[in-house]
Amino acid sequence: MTMPLQGKSIVLGVTGSIAAFKAVDLASKLVQAGARVGVVLTPAAAEFVTPLSFRGVTQGTVIVDMWAAAEEHIELARRADVVVVAPATATSIARLAQGLAEDMVSLTVLATQAPVLVCPAMDSQMFEHPATQANLETLRSRGVTIVGPEEGRLATGRLGLGRLSDIETILGAIRYVLGRKGDLAGRKVVVTAGGTREPIDPVRYVGNYSSGKMGYAVAEAARDRGAEVVLISAPAALPTPFGVRMLAVARAAEMRDAVVGECRAAQVLVMAAAVADYQPAATAGQKIKRRAATLTLELERTPDILAEAGEGFLKVGFAAESEDLLANARRKLEAKRLDLIVANDITAAGSGFGSDTNRVVILDRRGGEEQLPLLSKYEVAQRLWDRIVPLLPKQRRRR
Repeated sequence: MTMPLQGKSIVLGVTGSIAAFKAVDLASKLVQAGARVGVVLTPAAAEFVTPLSFRGVTQGTVIVDMWAAAEEHIELARRADVVVVAPATATSIARLAQGLAEDMVSLTVLATQAPVLVCPAMDSQMFEHPATQANLETLRSRGVTIVGPEEGRLATGRLGLGRLSDIETILGAIRYVLGRKGDLAGRKVVVTAGGTREPIDPVRYVGNYSSGKMGYAVAEAARDRGAEVVLISAPAALPTPFGVRMLAVARAAEMRDAVVGECRAAQVLVMAAAVADYQPAATAGQKIKRRAATLTLELERTPDILAEAGEGFLKVGFAAESEDLLANARRKLEAKRLDLIVANDITAAGSGFGSDTNRVVILDRRGGEEQLPLLSKYEVAQRLWDRIVPLLPKQRRRR
């Protein structure tokens, strides 16, 4: 299994923003993910962070002086799989929009045929200025991907829209762009995640311990392979992955409605959510007071989302079990007429709710079983898509 950034040639352009120091962390994380990173800086960026910092984390090419670099900048631009400008100041964005080549960053962008990502970082008033917005729109019209900025405290001490996007968001955007021609390109996939909450009263609910991490990893892995991804998520303390369309739900019935609607044009449904099996038969309009020594709740079954989702697409389920793992998973696979099911023992070390790893068995409808070792949830997700892709029909989008 090849990870999304492994062996990729990435050029990181750094311009003169106070956020330039964050680009060192970005470069380091790209290298850790297996990418080959070359760095180009504007002279202003070099006032904030030294070229030596980037050379230390990348062990690669770092260029500031466009005159001393001779033809090296063209070679960098040619071999790039993607060019990322982070942070991008208002001035650098204006240069890029006008097609100028006055420094190494703007020159490299002008010379490359690779996808370009621009990550703005500046004071909110500068970002909101009509000139900056017009320049960003010009770049979008040329196919440049704009990432951010985010709300937060700025260098001026004010709160506003202008902070450089979180490094994990930028990494997600890079993977999204690099995956556009992957083996799921042209496919729509629907992924569910998180644990549903069935209200007892305005402050309590019937729920479970699901963190949503597995479902989010499945969505990210599909995005990284070029899919159009819809993530239908019950409450989870996780950021929305870049390039993924999020639909937030709470109850099983809400998830059912969203799944049915989105699956009409989908090729794959992956039900990674932990859907509550039961819900209160009635929800109290006001908070139930603690008066009696005991409280009895009448529960009724929640909708069977897989049964109601429809037909004409691949269905993949998850079975989180505490005993008889394979027998229970196989029973669910057959009862719900799934193409694949992912079974994991939630009592096993590293496989419980909230962990960043998982040890699973993938079962298919023909009796096959694939046991995976303990892996990160993202790696599990990639292995799952490796199993799903060969099952897809050759035609792309259903209409």
